Amino acid sequence: MTPTRTIAEVMAIVAEDYRRFPQAQTYDLYAPEVYFKDPVYEFRGLDQYQKMIGFITTWFADLSLELHAVEAHANTIRTDWTMRWRGPLPWRPAIAVSGWTELVVNEQGQIVSHRDWWHITRWDLIRQHFSF
Repeated sequence: MTPTRTIAEVMAIVAEDYRRFPQAQTYDLYAPEVYFKDPVYEFRGLDQYQKMIGFITTWFADLSLELHAVEAHANTIRTDWTMRWRGPLPWRPAIAVSGWTELVVNEQGQIVSHRDWWHITRWDLIRQHFSF
């Protein structure tokens, strides 16, 4: 059985997960049928979420996630962040995406929705791969 967490406890765990991302993420923080959406992916399910983290861990080098801010309003946590990595191309381009996440937390303290927005377009992201 998953323990019940307060919104403050969830916020603290999320901040710690960002610090060590992508290693040792607290997957029991997410509901089994968590909804995920960002400008690239959209799916439902913790297993798919874990596969996505596995994919970026495998293909992206020097991956880091810098947390700029975290705040809560009712049952929603907002994080502002910048993710950086080296792309999987021979010239290993330096990539950076800044954005924000809205995490909806249920009464048991599990994240049921994880939605990311970026401050750049997908085209801007692609262009970073070819900036020399």
